[in-house]
Amino acid sequence: MERAELGATARAILGMVALGASTGYEIKQLADKAARHFWAASYGQIYPELRRLQAAGLVVGRVERSGGRVRKVYSLTEAGEQTLRDWLCEPDRLQAFEVRSEGMLKLFFSSWAGGRATTQQVQALRRTHEQILGQLLRLREGNGPPTVGQGLTLELGIAIHTRIVEWCRTAEAQLAEQSDPLP
Repeated sequence: MERAELGATARAILGMVALGASTGYEIKQLADKAARHFWAASYGQIYPELRRLQAAGLVVGRVERSGGRVRKVYSLTEAGEQTLRDWLCEPDRLQAFEVRSEGMLKLFFSSWAGGRATTQQVQALRRTHEQILGQLLRLREGNGPPTVGQGLTLELGIAIHTRIVEWCRTAEAQLAEQSDPLP
């Protein structure tokens, strides 16, 4: 696997391993806890990517016994460390911020369903983003992110979800003024 072939998931996994997540399960847990507001991955993405990274010589996996279970523990190789460092230090080649939200997709088409569908979708979006905002605020109140970069991404996530909640409340008020009253 040449460096140019690494996708976002592979790079994220290299970063998670560098932070100390050494198994596919730990990578998933760390991603869900610390990075979910801007990067998500499933086990179905993580394990195949770990195999590809190992085949490319960027991580090395070793089998360990833990209790009665066998697990594969990964660590970065020198080439993996250099690949991660190169990616982190390369000039801006970032893709535009991409939002993938089924709630926004449903809102986009909600007028087709008629009735109260638009109001219900805005309310659902608000509740979802209030929940995410609460999770992020709890992360901030806990021990806090261990690095400056992690703290900055946390603050950006808080700002984004705060703004979405505010937008939803404004949209709900607008819809209430139209002929689509809230319950």
